[in-house]
Amino acid sequence: MTSHEDALSSIRGGWDRRTLLKTLGVGAVAMAGVPLLTGCTGGSGPAASGGSKALTFGSGSSDEVPKAAYKAVTDAFTKKSGITVNTNVVPHNDFQNKINTYLQGSPDDTFTWFAGYRMQYYADKGLLAPIDDVWEKIGGNYSDALKKASTGADGKMYLVPNYNYPWGFFYRKSLWAEKGYQVPKTFDELTALSKKMQADGLIPIEFADKDGWPAMGTFDYLNMRLNGYQFHMDLTAHKESWDQKKVSDVFDTWKALLPFQNPNALGMTWQDSAKNLGDKKSGMYLLGSFLTQQYTDKAVADDIDFFPFPEVAMEGRDAVEAPIDGLLLTKKGGQNQAARDFMAYLGTPEGQDVYASVDPSNIATAKGTDTSKFSPLNKKMADAISNAKSISQFFDRDALPAMANNVMIPALQSFIKDGTVDVKNLEAQAKSLYAAQ
Repeated sequence: MTSHEDALSSIRGGWDRRTLLKTLGVGAVAMAGVPLLTGCTGGSGPAASGGSKALTFGSGSSDEVPKAAYKAVTDAFTKKSGITVNTNVVPHNDFQNKINTYLQGSPDDTFTWFAGYRMQYYADKGLLAPIDDVWEKIGGNYSDALKKASTGADGKMYLVPNYNYPWGFFYRKSLWAEKGYQVPKTFDELTALSKKMQADGLIPIEFADKDGWPAMGTFDYLNMRLNGYQFHMDLTAHKESWDQKKVSDVFDTWKALLPFQNPNALGMTWQDSAKNLGDKKSGMYLLGSFLTQQYTDKAVADDIDFFPFPEVAMEGRDAVEAPIDGLLLTKKGGQNQAARDFMAYLGTPEGQDVYASVDPSNIATAKGTDTSKFSPLNKKMADAISNAKSISQFFDRDALPAMANNVMIPALQSFIKDGTVDVKNLEAQAKSLYAAQ
């Protein structure tokens, strides 16, 4: 949900999401902190040889649903290929925050990660193995946009995309029907709805930022709605400065939402907020669709609906935050053909259908996957992605990891606390960090 790390190893909050997860699974190894990741390789014995019939798989998908989904994939792959997959599951935030140490230590052969700059950063550092040979087999299953998102700065392929998921406002249909709420199409309508919800005794906008990264989603959407997708990309690449009116306008606009967001946000995880939404204590929640993994009661799950972030100014609703998650190959894993075979399997409609059969909260990326079982919510989310003019990866995936984690997380948490932000300080830190690259 994050992008995190030597610049990175001091990092705190996690992403990308972006899919966020907890611990146990095939060959699950319970661990914590750095030893957890440096010991996260099932061993370099058989898995390191070219003719191996085994591989190690490091997973940050530690929440129950995605963990079970990856177990279904590894079981299906083993049954089909005869290759053993030794999975090491690590708590999601730990996995993200210690990734730099992990990759420089004794990593697994392949591991869960993200598209965007967060992938390119480690490829540029020589910590990943390119997988152009895998893409020769699976390339036809992906759109040009997904191929671009899987390509390193050197033009080589590094990621096998498994799924992506839109960020938007989620809510319970029955609560809205009972209260007569209507989906807001503009920012003014959003604030008016929030006032009504507050008067009705609800937390209007559920919000949680204990882990640091979730607030980036609000920043990204307000930035894209006010200044456009290209400005988001240029700001995260530091081609635009932080100490300008366009950035200040984002925070000034956000101030109008602060009174309606959960006042306890800094002490809450996104799972805490998901429970509030499920319990009808809050009216809506801006998060990624992985949110729906929390609703194991079918009656609640079927009652969840979604709408895109309303238009504010320039971009309307043309840009969607829809991060891409998948698998990367470590430098060590590059020597193991079994790991490449496993990644190729996940790049097929068959492999992604197995994943989606257990975790339907995301949208499979391979062409030809089965959409016949899509719920109305899945269809709506898939349409939001396919109809988007531009798709962003989330701040902590598009920006330099150290900027996201060491600068942006504390700045956003401070802003949430007291409504103030020092854009000159953000620019000074950005200048220093990007110049060091």
